[in-house]
Amino acid sequence: MKQSINFSQFIDAFHAYKRYDQFGYDALRIIFDYLEQYEEDCNEEIELDVIAICCDYTVQGHTGIAQDYNIDLSDAGGDADEEEQIVLDYLNDHTCVLGQCTEGIVYQCF
Repeated sequence: MKQSINFSQFIDAFHAYKRYDQFGYDALRIIFDYLEQYEEDCNEEIELDVIAICCDYTVQGHTGIAQDYNIDLSDAGGDADEEEQIVLDYLNDHTCVLGQCTEGIVYQCF
């Protein structure tokens, strides 16, 4: 038995598990929209599993991602927009990027 939820209920579930701060409002909106689109595209219902979502997706700024994955940003010459593009290109080559928001880049962990 499955139950459809709206975005407000999705947010409430993250609060209930004390996982809201792992993403923040904007990042959770991106994840929610992505999962809804996935359901529609694949004609498959997804069970809400807050812990699994926390393991499968993350949000981080481009400098933190570059450090974590040893991405060379020297070609950017210190230009933040260029650095961000290098990181986005790297992520797009290795995983699924869901979007960007005030919290950073939302992507599937790999």
